[in-house]
Amino acid sequence: MASVSVSLSLLYCILLLLLLSITFSLASSITIPLSHNDNSNTIQNPFQNLNQLVLSSLARAHHLKYPHHHPHPTAKTQIFSHSYGVYSISLSFGTPPQTMSFVFDTGSDIVWFPCTHHYDCKNCTFESSAGKISPFIPKRSSSTKTIACKNPKCSWIHDEQVHCPQCNNKRNCSQICPPYFILYGSGFTGGTALSETLHLNALTVPNFLVGCSVFSTIGQPAGIAGFGRGPASLPNQLGLTKFSYCLISRKFDDTPKSSLLVLDSYYNTDKKTPGLVYTPFLDNPKVKDNPTFSVYYYIGLRRISVGSRSVKIPYKYSSPGKDGNGGTIIDSGRTFTFMAGDAFEKLSSELISQVKNYKRAVQIEQLTGLKPCFNASGAKILQLPKLTLHFKGGAKLELPTENSFAFGEGVACLMVVTDGVEGLEERSGPGIVLGSFQMQNFHVEFDLRNQRLGFNKEQCK
Repeated sequence: MASVSVSLSLLYCILLLLLLSITFSLASSITIPLSHNDNSNTIQNPFQNLNQLVLSSLARAHHLKYPHHHPHPTAKTQIFSHSYGVYSISLSFGTPPQTMSFVFDTGSDIVWFPCTHHYDCKNCTFESSAGKISPFIPKRSSSTKTIACKNPKCSWIHDEQVHCPQCNNKRNCSQICPPYFILYGSGFTGGTALSETLHLNALTVPNFLVGCSVFSTIGQPAGIAGFGRGPASLPNQLGLTKFSYCLISRKFDDTPKSSLLVLDSYYNTDKKTPGLVYTPFLDNPKVKDNPTFSVYYYIGLRRISVGSRSVKIPYKYSSPGKDGNGGTIIDSGRTFTFMAGDAFEKLSSELISQVKNYKRAVQIEQLTGLKPCFNASGAKILQLPKLTLHFKGGAKLELPTENSFAFGEGVACLMVVTDGVEGLEERSGPGIVLGSFQMQNFHVEFDLRNQRLGFNKEQCK
């Protein structure tokens, strides 16, 4: 997705002008389906399409650099796959409910939707009916409320303590929470914080913090549902003890098929789910003591096996350092796995050294941004080394060939991207990000109560 070069001060002024033109009714429902977001302008050339997804994954990699117990402990919703590399769910907000599509994203915290008739989506040109944007209209909801500046939830959406100058020495202050700007690898969004009612199946959750975005440059016909570890995320606002999903096999199309996202809030969930292997979540020392910071799901990647040979991953990518950088995270909002240059080169070199039956497809590598690519013309079954990820605690993620390589037009490419910078010590953010392509057809469980990630190979339905 194209980046936009605009000063924050200018954006702030634009946003304030937009917000002044919006009149909110004061006002409370959740429905969640995971699906592929539809983009009718998807590039037809498969190699150009791959290149667009590679660029999107790289952009996201560069960017990454109070419980409520409810009477329905388990809720299920559908997950759908989309042509531009993400999965989505449906959520309903407002009274009466307005249902919208949201990108399912474990790599961010905030839940936001396109909002008001004034919503401006840059880089968005969707022609099909499935791709049209249907924004949330606050005037149509009797449960819409703005968030006060002094409300602790205002700090949630800003990831920092908010200053409220109009509230100095005032008991009753009418100053609202300042506009927010959220930066993603593929663009940014801005708007104002709302308190709304979320509806999920038979569950009704009032006073849910949600972002009302009046502009976005991300280029997708949907909002984003943050499932990260920060206080504003959907799991934390619902008081979930765990959530799990199984991503259907994706071929970069908008299939009508879907799989399930399961949300649990049982409090007696210490036992492991049968069949799953687990690795613990790790803490980031830099943000551990700051509850307003967004925290990714870090896991301890120890090494990667290529066939029977082991590739040792630099220690700085096993866990985040004291400066908060490095480590490995899992991110459902990313298409392909990202690896920093020095780690990627070790993996790529070992893979190339083992593949003797196929020649390198250098021209395809230049077109797609992926490497290594191999000319496998005429092959019905790919004969390539299997990749296995080894994690802290002994858990192993054995990737089927279709989870490691994309095969089409007689060419097979490793579906791991890198920025190509080898040995860069001052790199910020996570060094390795596991994307959704590698996790397709796996049962994945985020056990929040016991702070661990579980997974097992499964044919998703």
